[in-house]
Parts: sequence; structure tokens; C-alpha cells
Amino acid sequence: MSLYSSFLSDEQFQCSICLDLFNNPSSTPCGHSFCMGCISRYWDGCKVCQCPLCKKNFQKRPDLQINRTLREITEQFKSMKGGGGGGPVKEKRGGRVVGVEGGIPGSVYEELKKKLPHALLPTDAQSHNGSISATLSPDSRSGGRRRFTVTGAANSHNLPLCDTHRRGILIYCRTDHMCVCPICASEDHHDHDTLTIEAEWMERKVQLGVSEQQIKEMIRERIRKMEEIRLAAAELEKAVQRETAGSMRLFSTLVSAVERSQAKLMEVVEMNRRAAQHQADSALRQLELEVEELRRRESALAQLGHSEDHIHCVKMFPTISSPPPARDWTGVSVNSDLGTRDIYRSVVALVQKFQEELNQVAETGFPAPVLEPSPVRTQPRTKKIQEYALDVTLDGDTAHPRLLLSDDLKSVRCGERHQLLPDNPERFDRVVCVLGREAISSGRHYWEVEVGGKTDWDLGVAKHSVNRKGKIQYTPCNGFWFLSLRDKSTLAFRTEPSTDVHMNLPPNKIGVFVDFEKGQVSFYNVDAKIHIYTFNDIFNESIYPFFSPCTNKSGKNDGPLVITPVNVTE
Repeated sequence: MSLYSSFLSDEQFQCSICLDLFNNPSSTPCGHSFCMGCISRYWDGCKVCQCPLCKKNFQKRPDLQINRTLREITEQFKSMKGGGGGGPVKEKRGGRVVGVEGGIPGSVYEELKKKLPHALLPTDAQSHNGSISATLSPDSRSGGRRRFTVTGAANSHNLPLCDTHRRGILIYCRTDHMCVCPICASEDHHDHDTLTIEAEWMERKVQLGVSEQQIKEMIRERIRKMEEIRLAAAELEKAVQRETAGSMRLFSTLVSAVERSQAKLMEVVEMNRRAAQHQADSALRQLELEVEELRRRESALAQLGHSEDHIHCVKMFPTISSPPPARDWTGVSVNSDLGTRDIYRSVVALVQKFQEELNQVAETGFPAPVLEPSPVRTQPRTKKIQEYALDVTLDGDTAHPRLLLSDDLKSVRCGERHQLLPDNPERFDRVVCVLGREAISSGRHYWEVEVGGKTDWDLGVAKHSVNRKGKIQYTPCNGFWFLSLRDKSTLAFRTEPSTDVHMNLPPNKIGVFVDFEKGQVSFYNVDAKIHIYTFNDIFNESIYPFFSPCTNKSGKNDGPLVITPVNVTE
């Protein structure tokens, strides 16, 4: 037996966390030593900073330094154990080179005497070239060795066993994607691509790091987008305040002449503000949900990265390694344009005979570009939408039995009683509505509907797979995107929750524009050339034009909804 093995053993230079020889050893304030990397990772995963061995708690995480003396002794020990300078003979056991009994040079021994703690040195009666009997057999020493992890101590030999051969499961077969024991690997998987489970996990761990970085970047992008939307929403509030204050200064001198224009302006500003604010709130809620989901995925990846259960890690990695499905927020923003320029233009026309007073107010109140906007700003937009005109006709097979359709299938109104019609699967049986025949599965499309003097109506689009029987929840989650008018004065955006906007001037004709690829459904007041609201969603199936004249309210809402030809204005 070599001298170094008579008073030195692997256990004296082993880290209790990784069960390997010290690598850059560091000592805690309680006197125990561990690899610098091991103890750092151990504390990173603990809520309470404590010694893994004695469980002593530290109020503040110690600022550890490398124990250079212990590191030099460990390196000397590794050198003696590995051979050289008259060192021990080596033999190969299980694929590892292990030192066999031998001696160590006297100079190395003297160096160890200087650097080893007194408790590790042999007694004076022991010669440094002599030998002593081990107090513990290798099996008894290794059997009591424990590996310390973030969750506590665990036996390092506690491996799952193969049900067939009762051998430790150590091999991963890439061909069959399963963990097996060495015997199974040699018998059933001898011509497969195999390697140790730990080696497989090391490769997967690299991929895990990439996935973790992707998710962190997605979180950062969404946090930046949330801040951008918040700033835009704040700017929107300021813009509303500026517009309101300016309009009040303008109309205070011309109340008798432009009272109607003032009411219309306030209505448009408030409608656009609430619509934009609602879009901002919806985007923020969705971003917060995505960030919450990404953080849960990030936490799961972090826990997987610290797990010592390689089998569990390999099994779970494909499930959580890729980022969850998420929306592309690159082009999403809050538009702070209140769409008031056309209103200002009409105000100017109404007060031409008061030009001197108006110019004086404009100089002290509104900037000239606001009072006299370029007349070409909204025209290209209107023309662009109208060029996507779709010739929509009504589908009688989907119409509620109370609905009366015209012969040309271009208008619909609600009758007094049910008609005897077949109860086919396509027909709505409870809500008075009808779909268009034209399926929309790609591209951009636009149509216009005359609502006239009706007090109530619903217009928009619906998915092909919507529920058509019984009570229906008209929300985007259930496949409906439409705008409603109630009591001739309140527009409702069928969002979640629904958003109501009071109107003094109900529209006479509604334009509906669909951009399938962008997932947008927009509504316009055609006569006033005003944008009312835009839904933003994702369409994963065909959608159809949706029409509901609502009940006739004993004749008060008896008028029809009429699909009118689209005129492309120059």
C-alpha cells in the first residue's frame, strides 16, 4: 500500500456536492470545503443560505474565495494518484485509471506535511514510507458517502433499476428514445446510437440554455412593448386633453352657429379615445398573460437545469424546451390619431362668414395645420378600402325563421312570426341573424350596409364553426366579431368585456373591412368617413359576413338592413 493511501483518501479531497475531487476548493465560515462552482450553484437554488453538511445558516451569503492551500494539496494528491516521479502503478478498472499501491517521493511528502491540516497527517509513529491498515474498507467508505443537492442529501448510488436485469439504468438510446441498462443496450440496442444518460443530458442542457435565452428575450420584448403601449396610452390621454381644451376655446365664441359640430367633435374624440384605450388595455392584458406564461416556462427550465434526475430531465426536455405559442407583437401599437381633421374641416365650412373671429381664435388656440388639414389625408385611405369591395349576398339556409330576405338576397328585416322552414344544421334557431354566402379565407374585403333609421342592429363577421343553436355568447372567443347599435344612440363593441359608446349622431351606413391575414375587422361610418373600431385577432378558419336586424320592437325597429353597392370615390 502506498504511503499517500495510508493517510490520504479520495474522501478527504472530495466535494460533498459533486462527489468528485475538489475543483477550485472554497471553505465556508463554518469550516467545510466545497468546489467553488458547486457551492455557488447550491446557494443559487436555495432560499436560505446554509452549509450543506452542518446546515448552519448564514444571514448574509458569504463572499467565498478559493482556498489556495487546499487547492495546491488537492493538485498534489491528484498528481500522486495519477502517477509520475516513482508513483504508483496504474491499472484500468471499468474504463477509469485507478492508482494501485505504491510510494510517493519524499519531497512531496514533506510538502504535504507543511500544507495538510494536522488532523490529516499520520502520527509520529508512522513512517512516511510505511503502511497502515485502512479503518474502513472502500465499500464501507463509499457506502456512507452522500451527494448534496438543492433539495438535501441523496444517496449517490440510488439509481433506478432495469425491471429485466436489475441493473442500473445508465444508457440512453437515441434510436428508440428510451433509457436502458447496459445489458439491454448490448442485447436489444447493440446496433443503435447509444450513449450515457449523463452525456445525453449534457448535450440537451446546451439546448436548454438556448431555449432559456429565447424565452428571456421574448419576455424582454414583451416588457418593452408593454412600456411602449403604456407610453402611447398616456400620450393618447394628453392628446384628448389638448383636443378637448382646444375645441372648447374654438366653440365658446361660436356656440350658436356650430353647436352641432361641437357635439359631433366631442363624440368622435371620445369614441376614438375609448376604442384606442380599449385596444391598449386588451393588448396589455394579453401581453401580461404571455409574460406570465413565459415566466412559468422559464422557471420550469431553470428547475430542470438544476435537477439531478437525468431520466426525468431527458423525458421532460422535449415538452418544455421550445417557447410556447405566442403572438407576434412587432407591428402592434396604439394609434394616438383621434381622427378629428375631417371634423375641423366641416367646422371651418360652417363658420366661413365669421372668418375674422375664427382666424383670431385659431391664432391663439389651434395650430393652423389642425384647423386646416390637408384634404388628401383621408382620401387615399377611403379609396384603398373601397377597392376591395366584396359582392355580398345573404345565405337563406342560415337565416332565423323570423327573418324576411329580399328576392335579390341583399336586404333582411325581422318579421312578426316564425316561418315554417327546415331546421337544418346551418340555421340559427334562437337569435335573429343571418350569414352571407361568401366565405372569407384570405385577402382583404370590404362591404357596406345601410342601417337607415333602425334603433338596433348587429353587423360584423362570424367563424364557420360558430354555435348556431340555443343561447349564444357573441364574443371574439366564441367566433363573433361585430358592432352593435342599441336604442339608436349607443354603439357597442362586442369585446370582452363589451365596450359602449354613447352617440348623438347614429350612422346611416356602415362599412366593414376585413384583412384576413392580419386578423383585423374594422368598422367605418361611411357618410362621415370616420373609423369607428378595429378588432385584432387571429383567424384560423373561414369567416362569413354577419347580419342581425334585431327584433322589430313592435314596429319601432321594422326597417331592413340593406347591402348596398360600394362606390369608389375619386
